[in-house]
Amino acid sequence: MNSLGNDQEQLLFDYSLGLTSESESAQAQALVSSNEEAAEIHRSLQAVLAPLESLDVEPCPDDLAERTISRLTNLANSGRQGLEELLAGEQSRPVTIKVGFWRNLVTAAAVILLVAGVLLSLSNRERHRYWKQRCQMQLSSIFQGLGNYLSDHDGRPPAVVAKPNQHWNTQRLYVLVKRGYVNDPAVFVCPARKQSQAAQFDMSRVSEYSDFPSRECISYSPRKRCPESLMKGGLRRGPILSDRNPIFDDWSFDTFRKRLDEALLRANSRNHRGRGQNVLFHDGRVEFITIRRIGVPKDDIFALQEMCSGSEVDECELLPACETDVFLAP
Repeated sequence: MNSLGNDQEQLLFDYSLGLTSESESAQAQALVSSNEEAAEIHRSLQAVLAPLESLDVEPCPDDLAERTISRLTNLANSGRQGLEELLAGEQSRPVTIKVGFWRNLVTAAAVILLVAGVLLSLSNRERHRYWKQRCQMQLSSIFQGLGNYLSDHDGRPPAVVAKPNQHWNTQRLYVLVKRGYVNDPAVFVCPARKQSQAAQFDMSRVSEYSDFPSRECISYSPRKRCPESLMKGGLRRGPILSDRNPIFDDWSFDTFRKRLDEALLRANSRNHRGRGQNVLFHDGRVEFITIRRIGVPKDDIFALQEMCSGSEVDECELLPACETDVFLAP
């Protein structure tokens, strides 16, 4: 089912308010009958607009404006004494309030706010769905470049010589950019992530870099492999890349100078505002998951088994102890 365009959503809104021509009404009816999303929007709008049908708006008196201007003019001419007399008279005079008109006016305003809220919600939902799909396409593009690299290197994934105490780098992914297997470095930045100046990539200096020049140039987390599996070729089964790990979102080790709290161990990636994360698997499929623990037995893709058990973890030991412990970071 294709997403509705802006023109189609506007047509449904006008049709619900009775503002369409005969031909436009026919188009709207056909759209509602053939598209489940359009039918849902139409039902929502009808439910929100239903209170308008019971409104009985009282007409405004024809001479209200003239009477108001006349009173304001007399008040200005009479000065402060006249104002005090007018206020005293108004305070002592019994008033019969006709609530019908104002009640209807407030109801109409509330309905308008509800309609605006529905449309805003629909717009936000479509925007996030678009970003999620764009992100999935980018991960698939990265996998295609990785597959070509594996084909050219006897099934061995990109490898680099790590510097002492340099456990957190994305150099292996940058190899795909540097050697032309991924032509556009922008695919390493999730489209739902707010861009910054630091994310600008100087294409003329690609060969000079040994890693992404800034953390803002990559908002995905690759799989960290245990020392034993690093000696083997090919891709390990399961997840190999995902939206950025929320534990290391700020590119800091400070988290490990204290115990990880439960909220951080449950948080989803900030790339998609905590709604979930796209995950690229070893077979090329991309899935959007709303929980971090997957597989049998359940394994947290963003934390080591020691983290989940509450054990102290040294920042220099942030590698899985075995191949079955999936860990996507930083």
